[in-house]
Amino acid sequence: MAATMQNTVKSAPAADEPAALKGRIVLSIDAMGGDRGPAAVVAGLAKSAQKNSKIGFIVHGPKAELEPLIAKRKLGDRCVIRDAEETVTMDAKPAWVMRHGRGTSMQSALDSVRNGEADVCVSCGNTGALMALAMLRLRKLDGVNRPAIACLWPSRSPQGFNIMLDVGADIRADQTDLLQYALMGVSYARAGLNVAHPRVGLLNVGTEEHKGRAELKVAHELIESAANASDFEFVGFVEGSDLPSSRVDVIVTDGFSGNIALKTGEGTATLIRELLREAFGHSFLSRMAAVLAMTSLRRLSKKIDPRRVNGGVFMGLNGTVIKSHGSADATGVSAAVKLAFQLADSGFRKRVEARLATASATVQDQLNNE
Repeated sequence: MAATMQNTVKSAPAADEPAALKGRIVLSIDAMGGDRGPAAVVAGLAKSAQKNSKIGFIVHGPKAELEPLIAKRKLGDRCVIRDAEETVTMDAKPAWVMRHGRGTSMQSALDSVRNGEADVCVSCGNTGALMALAMLRLRKLDGVNRPAIACLWPSRSPQGFNIMLDVGADIRADQTDLLQYALMGVSYARAGLNVAHPRVGLLNVGTEEHKGRAELKVAHELIESAANASDFEFVGFVEGSDLPSSRVDVIVTDGFSGNIALKTGEGTATLIRELLREAFGHSFLSRMAAVLAMTSLRRLSKKIDPRRVNGGVFMGLNGTVIKSHGSADATGVSAAVKLAFQLADSGFRKRVEARLATASATVQDQLNNE
């Protein structure tokens, strides 16, 4: 980013907006900041637009760079460009970005959600900077101490995925934070995965109630107390082996443990795909076996492909933000856009806000009466 920046964001003429956005669910896209550049982002938007006619995009970044990319993909009737010349780089410090974020595509994208022009913001950019700017521009929901990032984890559950949070918004989390994460996760499971009665587990080093840090034991009691009032099932402590299991729908943990688990899972999935490719290409017979098993192998490859579950949801803010992987290609960006659309279409943010307000008040009453 330049040392000195000015606000270069220019609103598109109002006359341009109805044709591109009227009658559609509008997503605000930060086209800059990803490792692959805006071409990969626009390619991902094109993939999504082909599959879903109900999506419109406000795309943020340098207009001179974005216009030819959008024209090439024939997205002119689905996009409005917001000219933002500056980019938040991957090595930018969050504190610095909070002070100097005006004029960046990231802040411009968040401001479209803040101003009510778009339902969800999607960005491939710097995670720390995105969270810092999101907290500054959108603010936290009333009563939320720390926002969380929630991700989808491939699992044996009927819906095919479990939800885990926090996976990196904040490495700290006390018992109250963990309770709020549980309530956020329940709302996500209902709105995003259509799970009517989610099962919640609290990640620990063992399932026995005497194990774990003091705040985990208190969080166990708080989440258990909130279960009936918030209509979810608390299964108690769960271990790392339960993350992909059918035992739970929502896994609650702090950002330190969650981020390590997430990166470990992604690395393992990538390793399995590479080893399978090597194994089936080892000899003529193994290549023949690969041909015979092609359909099953493709199904497996899709199931463990991290790109297809791309998109961490920032929870606990006055607006929905999806953090895509910085290295996401068109497939990864399209997956993040699909998730953004699903959440916007379900009225996700309002559901989370209402659930947090109701459940937190109920739990507080319980604590006051003890």
